[in-house]
Amino acid sequence: MLGLTGLAIGQGIPVATGAAIACPERPVVCLQADGSALYTISGLCAQARERLDVAAVILNNRSYAILRAELDRVGSGQAGPAAIALFELSQPDIDFTAVATGMGVPATRAGSTTELAEQFSTAPATPGPHLIEAILQPA
Repeated sequence: MLGLTGLAIGQGIPVATGAAIACPERPVVCLQADGSALYTISGLCAQARERLDVAAVILNNRSYAILRAELDRVGSGQAGPAAIALFELSQPDIDFTAVATGMGVPATRAGSTTELAEQFSTAPATPGPHLIEAILQPA
């Protein structure tokens, strides 16, 4: 389990890339939220180029949920419709499987826990990078 002090937004993909470079004999699993992934998605290109054994799971709830939580934590009160709209990642829906494929990383989409379990059972055992987009219900 690797993480940065302060838990920087978007750290999962680059940390997984570094772990796979540091320990090429070990498969790496990366759990990354969708909004955070947008900060560092280009790391998938490095994983593809270096053929790193990283199984990334993008937890896609179509929302910057962490930013909404931070707004609540600062005690800003009830956010208005314009502010709430800034936390949504559904206009347009981001197709992480297409983004990953475009960067050379094979990708699949899981719309249920059964599909996620099936896809995850093979991804870490398959050489090279792989991305699973796990569709979640918005919080």
